[in-house]
Amino acid sequence: MKANLKKILTARNEFSAAINQICAERDIEPIVVLESIEEAILAAYRKDYEWDEEANYEVDILPETGELRILKDGKDITPSGFGRIAAQAAKQVILQKVREAEKDVAIAKLLEKQGQVVSGSIFRKEGPNYYVLIGKVEAFLPKKEQVPGEEYQLNQRMRFLVKGEGETPRKTKTVIVSRSDPEFVAQLFFQEVPEMRAGSVVIKNIARESGQRTKIAVTSTRAGVDPVGTCVGQKGVRVQTVINELGGEKIDVIQYSDNPVMFIAAALSPAEGLKIELDEKKKIAYVYGDPEQLALAIGKEGQNVRLASKLTGWEIEIMSEEKEKELKQKKS
Repeated sequence: MKANLKKILTARNEFSAAINQICAERDIEPIVVLESIEEAILAAYRKDYEWDEEANYEVDILPETGELRILKDGKDITPSGFGRIAAQAAKQVILQKVREAEKDVAIAKLLEKQGQVVSGSIFRKEGPNYYVLIGKVEAFLPKKEQVPGEEYQLNQRMRFLVKGEGETPRKTKTVIVSRSDPEFVAQLFFQEVPEMRAGSVVIKNIARESGQRTKIAVTSTRAGVDPVGTCVGQKGVRVQTVINELGGEKIDVIQYSDNPVMFIAAALSPAEGLKIELDEKKKIAYVYGDPEQLALAIGKEGQNVRLASKLTGWEIEIMSEEKEKELKQKKS
């Protein structure tokens, strides 16, 4: 069949016209449709006629007429009236193959947007997981990619990060999407901040505890551009748009610095007036300050300092008065 592929598709008959129409409408390769036809016809023949396991069977399509023939070791063995039987038997198989091919094409197109944010609608729930309709693809939102505490309603339209190809619990191929990945926040900013798309503002790092708080470090590649102010926007409109998409999750936009002391101090915001000493060998930052400011640096249940540590790559140790005395005694 493959040898005659070009002749089959360019022939002027109803069969060729139907194949070309299917391929154009479904955006799939003609060979996929023809192979599914061959598979269905051989299956129909094997079901109702004698089959020799040692012989080589193939389907031949005459380009001039679209007539189908069964060949066994090159010999025409097509039974009388088999064309009608084969067409009936093949119909469902062909439709299934076409649907599978269409799904593969849709998945491939969505995967071209891997790492980007797309819009979709909550389609259905299955256990703790959700399926999201994005175009023609039923993408998969597993529990681990959901934001803790975030509720999802059927037909609710939301934005999602395209993570990559994966499988559902039923082992069917699909696209995995996420709302909890830190990159989701980064890409939301990328959509909202033109300066990021232009390359004049760059995200250096991001640390997130989804549903609660995110710290994002930004810098500028162009003199005179304030990266923090650019991301926050006039009257906070840009950062507020991202916060709204995340259901009120707190976001700290931090000025990145190559100077670790300055970067760590910024990352510990909203705490101010902190003194920071570095142990560069152990990559530990010791932080001193007023008890009130140290409490802000630590944050509720240690979240602020934990995120600052992830953002900067430094282990951060908040020094209480007792710890400070102990450290000084060890040094003396």
